[in-house]
Amino acid sequence: MKKTSTLIKNADVVVTMDAHRAELKGASILIENGAITQVGNNLSSADEVVDASGCVVTPGLINTHHHLFQSLVRGVPAGQDALLFGWLKTLYPIFQRMEGEDMFVSAQSGLAELALSGCSLSADHQYIFPNDVKMEHAINGAESIGVRFHATRGAMSVGESNGGLPPDSLVEKESDILNDFERVISQLHDPSQNAMVQVGLAPCSPFTVSEGLMRDTAVMALDKNVMLHTHLAENDEDIAYSLEKFGCRPGEYAERLGWTGNHVWHAHCVKLDTDEINLFSRTKTGVAHCPCSNCRLGSGIAPIREMRDLGVKVGLGVDGSASSDAGHLLSEARQLLLLQRVKNGANSMRAREALEIATLGGASVLNRSDLGSIEIGKRADIAIWDVTGLAAAGAWDPVA
Repeated sequence: MKKTSTLIKNADVVVTMDAHRAELKGASILIENGAITQVGNNLSSADEVVDASGCVVTPGLINTHHHLFQSLVRGVPAGQDALLFGWLKTLYPIFQRMEGEDMFVSAQSGLAELALSGCSLSADHQYIFPNDVKMEHAINGAESIGVRFHATRGAMSVGESNGGLPPDSLVEKESDILNDFERVISQLHDPSQNAMVQVGLAPCSPFTVSEGLMRDTAVMALDKNVMLHTHLAENDEDIAYSLEKFGCRPGEYAERLGWTGNHVWHAHCVKLDTDEINLFSRTKTGVAHCPCSNCRLGSGIAPIREMRDLGVKVGLGVDGSASSDAGHLLSEARQLLLLQRVKNGANSMRAREALEIATLGGASVLNRSDLGSIEIGKRADIAIWDVTGLAAAGAWDPVA
């Protein structure tokens, strides 16, 4: 097979995110067959040469939480000023009408938007399957864009008639859910290193599925060696529901059902308390932080500084475009920075730490040791940022 190589040369700065957090001025990167083979100056030429003069080069950003099907339902008027539960009830009737082509197109548009914001890998949490919708629709959309894709097969099984939030018409039988979990793992999941598509299991939330399904899913994930994902502790309504329905806080509920560990990550976690944060740290459970969505829905400011200080794995997520109104991962990194400073003071979050969370943090949450930094042997998932335009005019530190 013919060897293919690319040289990214003469970058103003290469932000490696290696163990030393080295930033290399005027550096180049040699890529061979999709892997980084050299980083430094005066590198040999390649089949393809990309002149990165006037650019900052970083690892590709990693999105740890999305609902791509929501890319087609931004700014729905009736939900614009609602809290989480009211917002969901506004959108459920729209979700009921979605079909396979909607899933394909929404994945394409959502992932294209992410790619333009420097994202090279996105997770997706698809929890609705009306009208014969399959996981394949979104995966095919991702393959057409060319980004890495961690597709999680979500589900809702407890409808309004049984005390859940969604309408009965959007929930599935738990036996059907478990059967399709098995199918998507066997047919769609690539467990190999450097995989472009991986599959995880993701019952939607504690207020849309039964305890039994949560337990059964946790057992299956361990048996099949795939990751687990759901929403947890997103706002005060979420906490109140957990206390009333389960008699405990969300962290305890997750722990007793097998939903902690290095193979698990939870979205939002805005309302975790210190005991729950320590639980996540102790069990190496990950968090997908979605700052813009949390602002849009008035959910609060997640305790990211405390999580980081206690050793919790934290990555960034854009969440669905119906709640965040956008899918721009670099904007999420900036929002993370701003919110932590509002909450904890100007020294509580620096620009480079926000970038670290958007790259290495996401790689750690998704257990992708082959990604997240620009180092020899890592995959060449790289973002190149032009800093010669008006947006960067006058910037003394373009990395910030």
